[in-house]
Amino acid sequence: MTTSHIPVITIDGPTASGKGTVSHLVAEKLGFHYLDSGALYRLTALSALRKGTDLHDEHALAKLARDLPVSFKGEHIFLGADDVSAAIRAEEVGNSASKIAALPAVRQALYGLQLDFRKAPGLVADGRDMGTVIFPNAPLKVFLTASVEARADRRYKQLIGKGFSANMDDLLKDLRERDERDANRKIAPLKPAEGAYVLDTSNMTVDEAVAQVLGWYAALKKQHVV
Repeated sequence: MTTSHIPVITIDGPTASGKGTVSHLVAEKLGFHYLDSGALYRLTALSALRKGTDLHDEHALAKLARDLPVSFKGEHIFLGADDVSAAIRAEEVGNSASKIAALPAVRQALYGLQLDFRKAPGLVADGRDMGTVIFPNAPLKVFLTASVEARADRRYKQLIGKGFSANMDDLLKDLRERDERDANRKIAPLKPAEGAYVLDTSNMTVDEAVAQVLGWYAALKKQHVV
């Protein structure tokens, strides 16, 4: 059965741009399903780290990705019966996820899994290639960004709030390296999708960003685009 009639809002952007929070709230307001695509790569990385899988072994990592026993329940993410919502946010996991996300076999392994999240009444999908690769025909595509300083500050507060240790200089260095890696990888580089609305949230509150995305969606509905 085709799912092309089911509306999709894609929200892409760099690490710590706020896309996860904005996407989750937009989905909640619209009553849509939510896909945190980055979590799938983090789950693959976490699984690899726990199993001792070589992060350069593309074949083994792709098999891990294909067989992920993942489930999303509200704001909680499970790997099998284990709630790993906090564990996947550790910096080691994030760094590892960024590295394995550059591997074509891993991306291909997760492709079908991501498409399966498109269910009625609609989907909000956040990540780095939702609008460029996974849902290129989505009626509303958003590219959420912010200055590296603003993103480092947000990540610092997020980590401290969750009980992790954090150093601002290390976070700035890490974000710049991730931006470079994500923007220059050969497969699905991070960039705004064709026709995407670019939203810089450096000086915006979460509520303002959510309101802007909902406003764009309402305008498209009025035009009968969705």
